[in-house]
Parts: sequence; C-alpha cells; structure tokens
Amino acid sequence: MRIKNLFHVSYCTNIHGGSDWNSTFRNLKLYVPKIKREVCPEAHFGLGLRLSNKASEELNQGSNLTEFQEWLSKNEIYVFTMNGFPYGNFHNERVKENVHSPDWTTNERLVYTKRLFQQLAKLLPNGMSGGISTSPISYKYWHNSEKKKETALTSGAKHLAEIVLQLQEIEKKSNTYLHLDIEPEPDGLLENSDELLEFFNAYLIPIASTILKEKSTIAEADIEKTIKRYITVCYDICHFSLAYEEPESTFKKFKDAGLKIGKIQVSAALKILYNEVDVQEIWSTLSRFDEPTYLHQVTQEVSGKVKTYADLPMILESKNSFTELRAHFHVPIFLEQFGKLYSTQDHILKVLAYLKQDPVSEHLEIETYTWDVLPSELKKDLSQSIVREMNWLKNRL
Repeated sequence: MRIKNLFHVSYCTNIHGGSDWNSTFRNLKLYVPKIKREVCPEAHFGLGLRLSNKASEELNQGSNLTEFQEWLSKNEIYVFTMNGFPYGNFHNERVKENVHSPDWTTNERLVYTKRLFQQLAKLLPNGMSGGISTSPISYKYWHNSEKKKETALTSGAKHLAEIVLQLQEIEKKSNTYLHLDIEPEPDGLLENSDELLEFFNAYLIPIASTILKEKSTIAEADIEKTIKRYITVCYDICHFSLAYEEPESTFKKFKDAGLKIGKIQVSAALKILYNEVDVQEIWSTLSRFDEPTYLHQVTQEVSGKVKTYADLPMILESKNSFTELRAHFHVPIFLEQFGKLYSTQDHILKVLAYLKQDPVSEHLEIETYTWDVLPSELKKDLSQSIVREMNWLKNRL
C-alpha cells in the first residue's frame, strides 16, 4: 500500500511456506487478499514477494506468469520488491547457515538473481521502481582465512558487476529502474555499515569498473555512479540493531558515501537486559526462543566493539555475565516486551522518525518470518498477526 505518497509498505511473503510455484501461489491466494481487505480495502496493495529458485523457475513455465499477473490485477495487488536472499526452502526444515547457499561466489546465485529481475521487470507496474534484497556475499565461517575471504569478496564483486550490466540494460530498454539491495547481517561476510563500505571501496567499485569498461558503453566518468545506482543497501532494522548502530549515524554514513537505501526491512530483534533479581527467569525465557530452523546469532557490545555468538545455544550454554545482549530472532514489531525480555522496537521508532525528516527509501517491508517457531504465547492466527503488524507500522507512519 502507498502511504503519504512516499512509501510503498508491505510484508515479505517469506513468512509463508512455498518451496515450489504451486505451493507459493496457493499460499498467496490464501492469505494476501484477506490481509488486503483488512489494511487497505480501498487501495492497491503492494507485496514483498519471495520466490525460491524452484518457484522462480516454475513461474516461467507455461502460462504461470500470465496467470499470476492476471490474479494480481484482479485483486488490486502489485509487486514492488522481492526477497532474493533465501535460495531454497525456508520453512519446515533446518535452514541455519544454509540460507546463504549458494552464495555470491557461485554462478547459481547469479542465475537465480538475474531471473528474479527478469520476472520483477514484468510484474512491476509502469513508472514504479523495484528492488530485490540479497545476501551479504556469503557466510563468514565458510571463509576462515583472509585469503579465502578476499577470494570470496572478489568473486562476489565480479558477479554483482553482471547484475549492474543487466539492470542498466533493462532500464535502457524499458525505462524501468531496478536495484539490488545488499543485506548485511551478523556473521555474513558483510556484517555492518563499515564492512559494506569497505566492500564497495576495495572490491566492488574497482572490480566492477574494469568489467563495465570492457562490456558497456558507459562513460568512464559515470561508471562509479552507475554501480551505486544499481547496487544499493537493504537496511534491515533488526540486523543493524544487532550491530549496535544508530540509524541516524548509519544513514548519514551511507549518504556521505553516495550509497542509496534500496529497501528498509522493518524488523525487531530480541533484547536481553541484565537484571540480577530476574536472571534465572531471563535465561529460562530466552531458552524458549532456541529452535532448530533458523540461525539466531547473539551480539554483545564490549568496549565499543561487537562480539558475536554464532547461534543462541552458545550463549545459553555459557550463561556469561552481560549488561545487554541482542539476539537475531525476528519478533513481532508491535512487541516491546515479552516476559523479562525486550525487543529492539526502539530502533524501528528511530528509523520511522528519521524517515519523516528524510525519506531515504520508498520501499518498506515488514520481515517477521518466524511466526511458525515463536513461543506458543506469541503464535496467533497468521493473517491477523500480519494485519496487526501492518496496522502498527501504518499508524506510526
């Protein structure tokens, strides 16, 4: 839905199961129209679409794409952003670090992303820009030496250069502006704003510039600007709160570097504040968020630096002393407190306050994908949970 004629606001459909196109489309038809009726019955409803690689391949088969376009039109729904981070199945099996696989060192990731852009270009309404969020190149622990890390970042930059060429060609032919939004997260090869800027400066700009000089007619003086036009940032609020970055400071850093925010994913992490009286109850409540499907990295700020535990069991086993911990568990954005635990909802409110002064991105996507694995007290009817999140966000915008 459109708010204040500035923001396209939706939720990411990675919340719904869908390993293939039939199951994906079945869930879209089951949930999206009734959510639309609740949150914007009189207006068109924007959608943050998530397609697995298999679903994306099958969407191109037979009349599937045409039927999907007709369904979107009939129900006054439009796609303006896609989530291209998870490649395979995202529900009902162990995902953990495999959410990064195949990563940007592989041709599989490049082919998948290029296909998504071809599909988004056909689904996007005329005159609208569109974006796809993607992984932060790879998973850190797969590259356990500086040489392996450098090789991965170099390979990733070469593949991203191919995306720049594709998006420049799409815009040239159809006047449709699309962008790829890199999404830093804990234990990704790119975890925070500094690492993302370092990647642009040390890898993407020099490597992609060489490739664009060879393969395009872009004037040399415009090459860096072109790269930064098509490769942008996915600012996941949960992830940047885990990096202990304040929104205003990070937005300024990106603006000073000439980087655009392609999409803001509106999400909240768990926040654990030390309380000696309640410490046993705190650990007990936190343990209920330990589940086997997704990675739940835990971060701690120590002397101005961020220490990361690779998954929630590590901190639960150690029970180290702390002042504050933050856990990568996407909790409902309307949730400020759960028992003795809190959320990083305050970071969402800071971002929304900033957007009222400087709308750095027009794409806002709620990304609470953990409804299936939340503690039972937080599991409600899925449609009503999504509606509640969307109304919470809409009211604050």
